[in-house]
Amino acid sequence: MATKPLELQPDDGKVLTSAIARIAEFWGLTNPKLGAILGVSESTASRLRSGKAQLDPQSKSFEAAQFLLRLFRSLDALLGSDDMSARAWLTTANLDLDARPIDLVDSFKGLITVCDYVDAHRARV
Repeated sequence: MATKPLELQPDDGKVLTSAIARIAEFWGLTNPKLGAILGVSESTASRLRSGKAQLDPQSKSFEAAQFLLRLFRSLDALLGSDDMSARAWLTTANLDLDARPIDLVDSFKGLITVCDYVDAHRARV
């Protein structure tokens, strides 16, 4: 029996926006950095964080936010919910990735690469 793809719900943009705002706070992401990750302006990132705007489920920034949430959840599981360790991992040079993970996530390709890398390490545990 074929399964139907998940349909987006009206509150999905609000829920994901709230989660991204919390991730930005946990990881100490600035508005310019969050904007770069999501592909939005610094002012839009500020409005997202303050709850004055929300991600559009049909946008590329919504998709990037989903990957950022995936990365957060993967690191959270791998590092035992230790936000400081996650922050340190993100800002430390990684020999396998040949960069600091936080520097790679500014591009969609880099964000996916970091997600895949963390997920591969989670699979070993």
